[in-house]
Amino acid sequence: MALNINTEIPNIDIITTMGEINTHEWIENCWGIIFSHPKDFTPVCTTELGELAKLQQRFLDKNTKIMGVSIDPIEDHLNWINDINEVNNCNVMFPLIADENLRFSKAFDMLPKDNNADQHRTALNNATVRVIYIIGKDKKIKASLAYPMSTGRNFDEVERVLVSCQLTAEHSVATPANWKSGEKVIILPSINDEDAKKIFGSWESPKPYIRYVDPPEQS
Repeated sequence: MALNINTEIPNIDIITTMGEINTHEWIENCWGIIFSHPKDFTPVCTTELGELAKLQQRFLDKNTKIMGVSIDPIEDHLNWINDINEVNNCNVMFPLIADENLRFSKAFDMLPKDNNADQHRTALNNATVRVIYIIGKDKKIKASLAYPMSTGRNFDEVERVLVSCQLTAEHSVATPANWKSGEKVIILPSINDEDAKKIFGSWESPKPYIRYVDPPEQS
């Protein structure tokens, strides 16, 4: 099952480093970031989880939870976390799913094509690819990003996409190319000028179909 944008995430129970979690209950009234990494005790993944650990409070301030997944067992996750913390001078405080039977990875479409995974894989034949889902309060996918195993993710970009999605959900605005937090946003075309005046007052309009406004404050 491919998880396209606006697909509701699967409602399943999972085993994590912080106990058993239900995906729908985990979201509660928050946003969520679920990301897969290929394998514990590998170099790129170690840098990624360290970076996320350092950024976790910024995501929490945006009402967003983080959860990771690979097909490694709980014991490996817990031992590897010690390495992550040491190498990156951080403290991993988000759950990691132990998806040994691939149930979660298959449900969330995190496996590469022609996957032949087993527990004896190496760094050259990892099962999960680097996938990120940004999930809204309604438990639906708002954005998805996939990277090859050789490319570490840019989590500043993940945060930028998250903020953009939250602005759209809360204020009916879009963000232009190369947008950064605090810059002007665009009123959605689905809002006519009459309604836009009630909501935004005025705007800059280089073309009738482009309406720039200052970014609204997020709740």
